[in-house]
Amino acid sequence: MASSLHHYQHIFFIGVAGAGMSAIAQYLAGIGKDISGSDRYFIDGEFNDTRSKLEAEGIRCFAQNGEGITPQTQLVVVSTAIEDTVAEVQKAKALNIPILKRSQVLALIANSKRTIAVGGTSGKSTSSAMLFHILQYAGLQPSIISGAGLTSIIKEGKIGNAKVGAGEWLVIEADESDGSITAYHPEIGLLLNIDKDHQEIDELNRIFSIFKENTSGKFIVNQSNALAAKLSQHIQNDFSINGPAGINAINFKQEGFSISFEINDVKFSLQAIGKHSIENAVAATAVAVQIGVPLLVAAEALQSYEGIYRRHQVLGNKNGIWVIDDYAHNPAKCAASIAACQPLAQKVVAWFQPHGYGPTRFLRNDFVKEIAHVLREQDEIWMSEIFYAGGTAVKDISSNDLIQDIKALGKKAFFVEDRNVFLETVRPHLQQGAVLLLMGARDPGLEKFSNAIFEQL
Repeated sequence: MASSLHHYQHIFFIGVAGAGMSAIAQYLAGIGKDISGSDRYFIDGEFNDTRSKLEAEGIRCFAQNGEGITPQTQLVVVSTAIEDTVAEVQKAKALNIPILKRSQVLALIANSKRTIAVGGTSGKSTSSAMLFHILQYAGLQPSIISGAGLTSIIKEGKIGNAKVGAGEWLVIEADESDGSITAYHPEIGLLLNIDKDHQEIDELNRIFSIFKENTSGKFIVNQSNALAAKLSQHIQNDFSINGPAGINAINFKQEGFSISFEINDVKFSLQAIGKHSIENAVAATAVAVQIGVPLLVAAEALQSYEGIYRRHQVLGNKNGIWVIDDYAHNPAKCAASIAACQPLAQKVVAWFQPHGYGPTRFLRNDFVKEIAHVLREQDEIWMSEIFYAGGTAVKDISSNDLIQDIKALGKKAFFVEDRNVFLETVRPHLQQGAVLLLMGARDPGLEKFSNAIFEQL
């Protein structure tokens, strides 16, 4: 693998509209590289918001037909979803253009900065965004490469998942789902949690252990998560909720859409919901403190934190019903998302669209256990059919299988195969004061779907 991006000026991304790919593309454009890319969602004559925003950053965009790759292209970047049989990959090989995975390019970027890598099976995007916000508020002018758009950056008319700052610190998400987290050698490693997602626990422990070993400076873990705590390097560097760590949050309260807590007699409050949001905020604070940001400054910063795209994003209240859109997609995240909404209403009606037949099959029992456990007697879980993004897959499982399993445990569970008829089907189950929680990931049509639900409610 290349040891540096220094010699590459003209770089092409295949699948540039993806959250992880677009973030790296924007970052590289922001440091002066000549960036172009293609995506299967870029169709000539059809408006695409991501394409428009990439082009506004000076990134040339093409349909995924190979025309964007030329003899002038010096490097091609692919995501894990791009197979070798894709015509553009074949063209790059024919032109003898080097090809790197997204994670390899991110590793090269990380090696060029003082990097904080945020790892864990849940909460990476939120914790990264909170940390970036604290460091920015503290005047450190950080950079960020994230898996989700920060509201504060989106308001600038951008995608929101990347920003180049003048300072020395870079915040990145370190993804365990494809094992790429083991490629990074950050100065500070942050481990939020370890829960079953994508791989079995033993494999996750192995991956996160390598992440710890690769961290050149301080490794900070969540003492409130039993498996993460086992990888602690020094408990005084760690964080916890009502626990033993150096940064320990107490007196947690949720009132409406705001939460509050205390760390060492410093009061924190921010616009967010759920205990998991406390853990994310305390994690970000723990890292900020380690690099010299005072607790009081971190608390002041988080008061103005604006959140991130599709993480408990409140679409509004219509006819007395709150509608909330969330990226939750694994068992722990779905359960935490439902639990976070429960203090807001007497009844939570949650809808979930699983993605991928393999992941749904792998996590079936965990989805059933976690969701059933968190549902109150009056709450409901609805599911539509599994989102299929293409490729080879054995379609031997349905969302309805999960619904029937949850129903067998005595919970209120419903299957509506076509999400386009979900609203009309669920209407009789909604009442004033309820929360309608919409959950799902990977499907680029979810934002449009959620907004349509709110508009038609």
